[in-house]
Amino acid sequence: MSQIFHRSTNTIARISIYGAAVLFAALGWAAYKLSASPYVTDVNVAKDQPVPFSHKHHVGELGLDCRYCHTAVENSSSAGMPPTQTCMTCHSQVWVNSPMLEPVRASYRDDKSIQWIRVNAVPDFVYFNHSIHVNKGVACVTCHGPVGDMPLTWRANTLQMGWCLDCHRNPEKFVRPRENVFDIHYKAPENQEALGLKLMKEYKIQSLTNCTTCHR
Repeated sequence: MSQIFHRSTNTIARISIYGAAVLFAALGWAAYKLSASPYVTDVNVAKDQPVPFSHKHHVGELGLDCRYCHTAVENSSSAGMPPTQTCMTCHSQVWVNSPMLEPVRASYRDDKSIQWIRVNAVPDFVYFNHSIHVNKGVACVTCHGPVGDMPLTWRANTLQMGWCLDCHRNPEKFVRPRENVFDIHYKAPENQEALGLKLMKEYKIQSLTNCTTCHR
């Protein structure tokens, strides 16, 4: 009986199988890179806001404490956004005729909140509490990046689960004394891990990696 398929068919079949495997691997790699890219995560992408508020100017240069605006950060799950009255504490006296600040004056005049664009957020199915982290020695800049250097605010980290778990698995690498949580100029010491282990014991910090810690 004559051969139905040409001998080259075996080679073609092997190449097709290997090619498909390589293609699927390449697609998986591309999907992974895309999921970690700024296109998806918005990392390092500054958002246009109704008013171009500069943390660099207010925090880095003028030295305002984070809690001056985010008053609830030590006691609430949300850090809180400042009411327009907080802005007008200064801007009723400073830059009172600046066109750039007209939305602030209009908000105060009309008693209508400014619609800020959210920069840092976790999905709705994730529970995050600011006060717990702050009181355990997790600094603002640990999650939000060098805000004191940001002329416009951008997301410094992905805030994805893998990134959160890096800290939850090894909190000793990240925690600092409570009195330095809001210090944007704080530098971690060379013995950070030793200090971190000491603070973990003092602040009763646990390495929490159970799903129910964040997904409730």
